Parts: sequence; structure tokens; C-alpha cells
Amino acid sequence: MEVHAEFKSGLLEAVYAEAMTIELENRGIEFESEVNLPIYYKGTLMQKKYRMDILCRDVVVELKAVDDILPEHRLQLFNYLRLTKKTFGLLINFGESSLHFEKYYFDQDSNEIIFYKTYKDRLNNN
Repeated sequence: MEVHAEFKSGLLEAVYAEAMTIELENRGIEFESEVNLPIYYKGTLMQKKYRMDILCRDVVVELKAVDDILPEHRLQLFNYLRLTKKTFGLLINFGESSLHFEKYYFDQDSNEIIFYKTYKDRLNNN
């Protein structure tokens, strides 16, 4: 919320991503940014890799700066959760006038992604 309060909407995703890393560093929260995610096909490591925006402890954080979250944005996060076997995912969109984020839980036993919560922060844009 701090990053959105400072910048509002309208900037590139990369700007919000860098601001998020600064905010996490300032708060002493362990994280990795632009994490390469290896992909295996039938046990063989592929040359292609995904790059996750932020891995904060065991939470995959996917950032967007778009007008609306689309199904493919959610699927991107879901794929990261399945590939990493991480339990929680957070999809944050800085592109809307109000900060929007969605929380998801990955159940490894069923291989299902479970919607947890949506949050929209109504900021005063004065």
C-alpha cells in the first residue's frame, strides 16, 4: 500500500517492482527479486525459464500495472505456485486507481489453487 500511496497508478510495472524491493529492504523483510524459475519437462531441465517478480520468504508475488486483472494474469501466478510448490501467492495490480491485490493458496495434495481474498484500497487521490 505504501508504494501505491506514493506513486498512484500509471507507471510501468518495473517502477513499482523496484519501489517494492526498496520498501521490503527498508522494512528488513527477506526477499528475492526477478527470480529465475527453472522448468523441467519429464525430468529434463529446459533452457526456457520463467522470471518471478518477487519471492518474499515463501510467498510468490506477481506484480502488474494494468487497467484490469485478466485471467492470464492469474494463470501466470498459478503456474509459478505449481512450479515452485510455494503455498501462497499474491497478485498485486498497481494499474487501477485503487490498489488491488488477490491472495491465493496452493494445495499441493490436490494441485488446486484456492482463492483466499481480494482487497481494494480506496486511496484519496488528492
